Amino acid sequence: MAEQLRLGVNIDHVATVRNARGGALPDPVRAAKLAEAAGADGITAHLREDRRHISDADIEALMETLTLPLNFEMAATDEMQAIALRHKPHAVCIVPERREERTTEGGLEVAREENRLAHFIAPLREAGCRVSIFIAADRAQVEAAHRIGAQVIELHTGAYCEAYADGDDAAQAAELSRLTDMAALAHSLGLEVHAGHGLTYGDVGPIAAIPEIRELNIGHFLIGEAIFVGLEVAIAEMRRIMREARG
Repeated sequence: MAEQLRLGVNIDHVATVRNARGGALPDPVRAAKLAEAAGADGITAHLREDRRHISDADIEALMETLTLPLNFEMAATDEMQAIALRHKPHAVCIVPERREERTTEGGLEVAREENRLAHFIAPLREAGCRVSIFIAADRAQVEAAHRIGAQVIELHTGAYCEAYADGDDAAQAAELSRLTDMAALAHSLGLEVHAGHGLTYGDVGPIAAIPEIRELNIGHFLIGEAIFVGLEVAIAEMRRIMREARG
């Protein structure tokens, strides 16, 4: 029996809906509690530099109330490092960030910034945070993430999901092959492997079936599906598909 695959639920876009009108509703913390009740293994929240969705107050409330592990997504900036060191979440995931992008468009460029990133993550590891690096399925990036002392990599599945949405079977197969190969490489180096970005009911199965992947982080699709069926139902269905794919 393959090892059980964990599901981390990203609640950023609950905050996006709240911020569209202002005020306090809908509450991302309530979404986190519903996700836990539905069987999520962790909660992911990305505190962006421009605070377009999750706010500092959300992070404080999550740290105070969550019983699940919090995966704190953040850019590699002094401000975010200070916030992470103050809260000491279970995990921090270092992601690239550009103000003009709508969502994270690719993986972090680790190979070109090894020295800076190694020094950046060292205090986070010393504080007891598990450090993850969000990267493309590329050998140079996987090996660089290992060299700088990351404990986890999260493989960016965006290109794979776009190929699926476009009906481009050849591109999807090529992306899946890259993800499979880099998951195996990372595992061989002693890195824990996660994956995420753009996954849906339709395309999650082949990713969930990669044996070295231990966790999927999914947000936008689940929050969107929850509008129609509720968050607990949406998460339960995703868990079912993941479980069947894992076999």
